[in-house]
Amino acid sequence: MTEWPNQGDRQRDGTVGLRSAQEIELMREAGRIVCEVLDVLEQACAPGVSTAELDKLAYDETVKRKAKPAFKGYLGFPCSLCASVNDEVVHGIPSKKRVLKDGDLMKLDFGVSFKGWFGDSARTVPVGRVSDGAMNVLGVTREALARGIAAARANARIGDIGHAVQSWVEQQGCSVVRDLTGHGIGRRLHEDPRVPNYGEAGTGMLLKAGMTIAIEPMVNAGSHKVVELDDEWTIVTMDHQLSAHFEHTILITEGAPEILTRVA
Repeated sequence: MTEWPNQGDRQRDGTVGLRSAQEIELMREAGRIVCEVLDVLEQACAPGVSTAELDKLAYDETVKRKAKPAFKGYLGFPCSLCASVNDEVVHGIPSKKRVLKDGDLMKLDFGVSFKGWFGDSARTVPVGRVSDGAMNVLGVTREALARGIAAARANARIGDIGHAVQSWVEQQGCSVVRDLTGHGIGRRLHEDPRVPNYGEAGTGMLLKAGMTIAIEPMVNAGSHKVVELDDEWTIVTMDHQLSAHFEHTILITEGAPEILTRVA
């Protein structure tokens, strides 16, 4: 789940922790659960399925794995799953009235708490046969996440991640959302540091082995500008063009980062 402006700050204590081996193992387990539940949800995305049904499935699959949905009740969010469709960027509230149809671009954003440690991940799923434009923004965003993760190494800086994401996305004629960011994660869903999807290489906080962060490009087919709906959660593109979202929780190491929300 993307950091929420003007609210995320109140959730953090201002410190950036380095995880112990035991803590990393618990975060691996949280990440495994997140990945497994997202796999189930992705398979369930089909025309005729409501986003409320997906939310219930997310809750049931999480409890089955002896974890807790991280989003439910967080800052007042009412559901276990953020379900955002088409021009909805993030934080879509599941509803019985929102029924998926052929051609939709579905964003699944989901996290869990396991023994006091968090995992957070998102993926974008095409529903049935989608347009070439939808597949393009999906592919650009997925590759942006891969490039952001590759830049996240010990002794690199936060700006290196944002630069890797932004430069790729803009080369492809798309734009990165500026109003929301990735984030640190561990004992809390949102911790320091903020992880923007734009920036200059060589700037920002120094990354150290043992840090855990969530990198999550939100990419729009058109303008980067977004607006919040009246429900005070759902973020949509201002120009109503399509948006895509991918996210992984990762561990910074001396070498290649470890993706904690992916089952090997």
